Amino acid sequence: MAVGLIAWGRFFDADGNKVTVPAPSTDPGKPWLWDMLRSQAAEIGATFDLVQLPPWSLAQGGAGAGCDGYGIYQRRNLNGTRYGSLESLMAAIAALNAHGCESWGDMVMHQLIGENGGPGVFRYAGADGSTMNGRGQTTPGWFRGGLNQNDPIPPFCREDDVPVRSDDIPFGREISYQHCNPPGVTENDAKDYLAWSKARTGASGFRFDDVKGTHVQSVRRIMDAVPDAPFYSEYFDGNPANLNWWATSEPMNSRSAVADFTLHFRIQAACNGFDATLFDAGGAGYWQWNPGLAVGFVDNPDTDTSLGEQVITNKGIAYAYLLTLPLRVAMVYGKDYYSGSVWPEAYGLKPLIDNLCWINRTFAFGNYEVRWVDRDVHVASRDGNGGAVGWSGGLLTAINFNVLSPRTITCGTPFGPNRWLHDYTGHHGDIWTDGNGNATFTIPSNAFSGGQSYLCFAPGGVDQAVPEKSRTTTQTYFAAMDLDVMPATNTERNLPQRICCAKNTKVSPRLAAKLPEGASVTVTVTNSDDEAVATARIGSGAEVRAGETTSSGWHTVAVTGEGLPATGTDFELSITYTGVAG
Repeated sequence: MAVGLIAWGRFFDADGNKVTVPAPSTDPGKPWLWDMLRSQAAEIGATFDLVQLPPWSLAQGGAGAGCDGYGIYQRRNLNGTRYGSLESLMAAIAALNAHGCESWGDMVMHQLIGENGGPGVFRYAGADGSTMNGRGQTTPGWFRGGLNQNDPIPPFCREDDVPVRSDDIPFGREISYQHCNPPGVTENDAKDYLAWSKARTGASGFRFDDVKGTHVQSVRRIMDAVPDAPFYSEYFDGNPANLNWWATSEPMNSRSAVADFTLHFRIQAACNGFDATLFDAGGAGYWQWNPGLAVGFVDNPDTDTSLGEQVITNKGIAYAYLLTLPLRVAMVYGKDYYSGSVWPEAYGLKPLIDNLCWINRTFAFGNYEVRWVDRDVHVASRDGNGGAVGWSGGLLTAINFNVLSPRTITCGTPFGPNRWLHDYTGHHGDIWTDGNGNATFTIPSNAFSGGQSYLCFAPGGVDQAVPEKSRTTTQTYFAAMDLDVMPATNTERNLPQRICCAKNTKVSPRLAAKLPEGASVTVTVTNSDDEAVATARIGSGAEVRAGETTSSGWHTVAVTGEGLPATGTDFELSITYTGVAG
């Protein structure tokens, strides 16, 4: 199991419009999200295994307050967004990697918005910023038609055979994968974009948006363009049988986990209704069917701002419950986590969630068992058997919804007889199991509906932090006229993004290009004092000299060629380095 942070939020402004996180474009003094995440990378890595980023491609609203990234206009432009620049994104991902935290992108493959060349026609500039030759330009044959008088079929396409047509909302120009013209053009572009963006940013995994309205055979093939990347998908459905059907049957065959909406709605019912029996009523979640494919969450940007879907009270209890369950990933919503001083209207549960995440990552291993349940109280345990992960000693989590009365409970535990137990939330003194392995404890009342009436018992004497597994980052520049980096020429040119490196760490460049006989391309990485740190040369006089940084911070990457044609030469440059927070 992993614990992740949904690293953004959705809010309402004074006029009731949905907006996303603050940014300098509209909120002077506030940082770009990518810069905020880089500055907090050490702190984030101490609590979370991964962060889920919002969509990083340029959307129709640019850097506007209401532009959360789902109305994508240009897939391969990662600048000018609400969240910052591509350079800042690369630096944030590298810093998070350095502190043991993966970054997962959010892939919006269902629609495009903002056509600028007529109905169904999207035109983009290429690497020079002016010539309209950017990759991924469209025709009406890319999109579903029949939606209004301007969308005749043909040249638009009939609707794909998606899992649930009645739930298939276009959200703009809906991309056709099954019936596009020419055949395969949209799927090939999606595969190319996914592989390009993974390599360009250094991301590790992905969320796949709106798979309920997307041709499932194409979804699987698109995911397989990055076979080493994990996925979880948004199949918006509260029925675990439907989630299981999509995730495990042909063609998905467990390629992707799914957001556990069943679990979310059970948490919502129990917490909003102050009724612990509702955690399990009608099935506790898809995780009971297949914990290895279930991604649990209390709220996310959609549910939190949708009437009738929010968890509106007892969120601390909700996270205590969530972070005890066996799941592929437990996701913490950034709006729940951060305080109002960071994001206005955020709920500020960071101190208690940090504690619960540490408890989860330290003790929540092995088989799950409900030990006690009534309207007020829910007690459950993990037996500590993590298999290859190791033995944690087990965990017992108890919650109480009653706003007036504490509850004293005696129940079975996984710990065995006469064991010393400590409540790692700080809400209860130490206890011992009896000769039969039972424990007796008093859960505090849920005073003022504060949602902090929970206990987490585990073997006493554990105080170490979760080990940090620092990793390097590899990011790739793809130079071509239809992308975002100019081809190499016979003059030196700085690449458009610097890299932000930790001090005394290795930098390793790797170049690839098809060169004329006798030609060469050289890359040089320099620090802020213009001192060369690493170089690589291919073609004539080929050599690679990896180097070690002597300072922390921004490093410039420059490329120059010799003997190249006047039109320049495409190349790929991958750089492996260790990022730095700050």
